[in-house]
Amino acid sequence: MSDLPAPGALAPTFSLTTRDGAPVTFEDAVGDATLLVFFKHDCDTCHLTLPLVQRLHVALSPSGLRVVGVAQDAPDDAADVISRHDLTFPVALDAEFAVSADYGFDAVPALVLAGPDRRVLASFEGFTRPDVLNLTTLAAVACDAQAPRLVHDGDGLPEHRPGCGSKAHDPDVARRLAVRRGAATLGARRVHIPADDDPFEFMAAQGLDDGLPVVPPTEARVLRMLAGVSRPASDIVAQVPPNLAPATVEKIAINAVMAGCLPEYLPVVIAATEAACTDQFNLHGVLATTYFVTPVIVVNGPIRQEIGINCGNNAFGQGYRANATIGRALQLVVRNIGGGKPGGVDMSTLGQPGKFTCCLGELEEASCWEPLHVERGFDAGTSTVTVFAGEAPRAIRDQLSRTSRSLGASMGMCLKTMAHPKLHHVGEALLVVSPEHVRTFRRDGFTKADLRARIQEVTAQPLRELLPDEECQKGMALRAVPKTLLGPDGQPTETGLDTRLSKFQHDSDILVMVAGGTAGKFSAFLGGWANGASGSMAVTREIHR
Repeated sequence: MSDLPAPGALAPTFSLTTRDGAPVTFEDAVGDATLLVFFKHDCDTCHLTLPLVQRLHVALSPSGLRVVGVAQDAPDDAADVISRHDLTFPVALDAEFAVSADYGFDAVPALVLAGPDRRVLASFEGFTRPDVLNLTTLAAVACDAQAPRLVHDGDGLPEHRPGCGSKAHDPDVARRLAVRRGAATLGARRVHIPADDDPFEFMAAQGLDDGLPVVPPTEARVLRMLAGVSRPASDIVAQVPPNLAPATVEKIAINAVMAGCLPEYLPVVIAATEAACTDQFNLHGVLATTYFVTPVIVVNGPIRQEIGINCGNNAFGQGYRANATIGRALQLVVRNIGGGKPGGVDMSTLGQPGKFTCCLGELEEASCWEPLHVERGFDAGTSTVTVFAGEAPRAIRDQLSRTSRSLGASMGMCLKTMAHPKLHHVGEALLVVSPEHVRTFRRDGFTKADLRARIQEVTAQPLRELLPDEECQKGMALRAVPKTLLGPDGQPTETGLDTRLSKFQHDSDILVMVAGGTAGKFSAFLGGWANGASGSMAVTREIHR
């Protein structure tokens, strides 16, 4: 039901801007009278009414009538309306629809005529001839002028035409406005906790946590979280495996609250969810495997500094809310929306601490190379997340190498142990290079391509040493051996047995980033899971606010 201010009520003040950025305000004592007209570009009744408002503006503005248009439109759409009707009165943009909500109307056009004290003289929605006549008469009286005749018999105008729904009442707009007003307009099912129950214990008993206490997602907390994005709360971000359940922005926000996120972290969690739920990442496989991998989130771009992502000292460790809660939020989304719980679909034999949370940023400022996201096709100024199915970090300890070739060899020797020294061509790895090690590479002009080539060089071994034998029955399966090294019988040829194979099938399987404290010649790598259709590949997505 419309709450448009009735005659005698005070019209709300506001301060907006035009499409050119000029301020438009409505306050006390502005002219003899002020006429506000709210409209939107895709409303036929607005297009019927606006020419009449323009005529009233031309007739009475010299006598003290101020006309202000308020458009529920983007700048280009508002410009089209102004051009179409040759409007000469100022038109402000109600981009957030907050002013429209303050005026409480259900439909546009909505017209409000107020005196110099902001007391409403007339107000109506839609179009009716009597309302237009009454408003015109009252405006002329307020300006001590003769009332112009705006509507004529035979002019083809209808006696009455209803307006179009105000955008302030669109469900997702209403949710955003509710955040500001402290109102509750969530779509999720409410769960009522008995008064005598501890909310933390209640949520644990419902299986909604990850073994650590979670923050109860009250309506107020979730609404505050939704303020962190402009995306509609009802938007479906992804279908979350294993249940392929739809994850809306609202549902992700609920889990972000439970994880302890701040609203400004929510865009990162949403982007990470999008990346993790792609076919390329294969989240279902990452969950179902008995191996140790878990989603690892790498954040690049300006948002790192804006929200306090730790990229330096103790990058994989505790003490930084953004890192800890963003990674945890993704894990809770997978658990509570997708149904990926340990002992069910999640069948990891041993697991690892990263299954609670694993999120870090790249220390781009300390790097001598292009950041990870730039290598993966994004602009340096774009904020992104890269989600990688990784093991726990393993140390690369080299405090003695003084040349890049030696340091690259150390890294290659460590990477050779990924999964098993005799397993080659088994997927991607994430190499995290510390700032002290970066200084060695910078001094020698060693590029990422040089580093990858050096790793491939030092990990190369003859195929015969990689196949299972009596000394070690673990090794490369024949299905993983390049077909060019096999004979007609499906067995390796003598030439094939002598062919040296590097650890990684492609140089690009070695993802390289920079992170960590500025002191300490310790880098790390995180092994991946598997390649091919049954494995997982890293996915990068842009972060949208």
